[in-house]
Amino acid sequence: MREGTNIERARAAKDAVLSRLGGLAQVNGVGITRVGQGYGVKVNLAAHPDPGTELPEEIDGVPVVTELVGRISKRDL
Repeated sequence: MREGTNIERARAAKDAVLSRLGGLAQVNGVGITRVGQGYGVKVNLAAHPDPGTELPEEIDGVPVVTELVGRISKRDL
């Protein structure tokens, strides 16, 4: 069984994902998430990406998980 990615590698991969995808209008969040026994990068999308946009499944050996979560807005308390 493959050992999971440690948190330091996931943080470095998060920076790489932000550099690569941060300018896409559909991206509304990038963070760290648990993947199996380790960590990965989570990319939240407000909408499906434009046709031809490639979303990485891994960066530098760190898994990248994408999820369509919709638009995020402030809620009144």
